[in-house]
Amino acid sequence: MPLGLRIASATVDVVLFLIPFVVLGSAVIFIAFSGGPAKAREAYLTKGNRTFRVVILVVYLGLGVAVPIAIIAHTSDSLGAGTLAATHMTAEQTRGKEIFLQTCASCHSLAAVNARGITGPSLDSLGEVTPDRVLNAIKIGGTGQDRMPSGLLEGDNANAVAEYVSAVAGKTR
Repeated sequence: MPLGLRIASATVDVVLFLIPFVVLGSAVIFIAFSGGPAKAREAYLTKGNRTFRVVILVVYLGLGVAVPIAIIAHTSDSLGAGTLAATHMTAEQTRGKEIFLQTCASCHSLAAVNARGITGPSLDSLGEVTPDRVLNAIKIGGTGQDRMPSGLLEGDNANAVAEYVSAVAGKTR
C-alpha cells in the first residue's frame, strides 16, 4: 500500500476513534450546563424543540450504527484480509494450516495465521521457502541445532505443513 494511502487510512481510523469521545464530551457539557442529569432530562423532554430532538436522535444513530459500520468497513488489516484472503488453498494446504496452528505456531512466527512464536525463526523472513526446505527442516529439526525436535511431523502431515508454509511464508504485506 502506498505511503499516502496508509496515512489517509490512519487519519480516517483516528477520526473514527475520536468521534464517540467528542460526542460523549458534548453530552457531558450539555448535562453540566443544564444543571445536572435531572435538569438535562427535563430540558430534553419538555423544553427541547423539534430540531434538538432530531439532532439527539441522529447522534444516537451515529454512535450506535454509523460509527461501527464505518470502523468495520475500514479494518482491512485484520487477520486474513491481506493478499492471502484472495488466495485459494488446496485441501492439503488447508489441512497443513490446521496442523501448523496446532504444532508449529507456538514456536514460529507466520503472518498468514497471525502466529507470534518466540523460540523459532520467523518463517516470513527466511527468504525463499520451498516445500523441500520445510520438509528438510522438519526431518532434521530446523537447522539441526536441537532447538526443534527432529521428525516432529511425519508423512502426510509433514507434506501438508510443507505445502502450506511454502505457499504463504513471506507473502503477506
